[in-house]
Amino acid sequence: MIAVGIRELKARLSHYLREVERGETVLVTDRGRVVAEVRAPGSAPQEGSAVDRALQRLAEGGGLLLGEPHEPGAYSVSPLRTPSGTSARLLTEEREEG
Repeated sequence: MIAVGIRELKARLSHYLREVERGETVLVTDRGRVVAEVRAPGSAPQEGSAVDRALQRLAEGGGLLLGEPHEPGAYSVSPLRTPSGTSARLLTEEREEG
């Protein structure tokens, strides 16, 4: 698996497409964040493992801080409720002021 920035991919597209033909998967990054995965047609994605490995490499290099897994049971439901349409009304008011 190869991780490459958008600028590098554009500059050497033919090279990376030949790598894909050889069976390589290319992760495309934008400012260190994986935004696309290029692989041969018909090849099955590896159930997120390609992205997971790329994120792990970024974290090991200090460019990313991985959060802990989300546990829904750790948070109680908020008792606060607002009438329907409140968000839309507040956004409209904010936009009219600006």
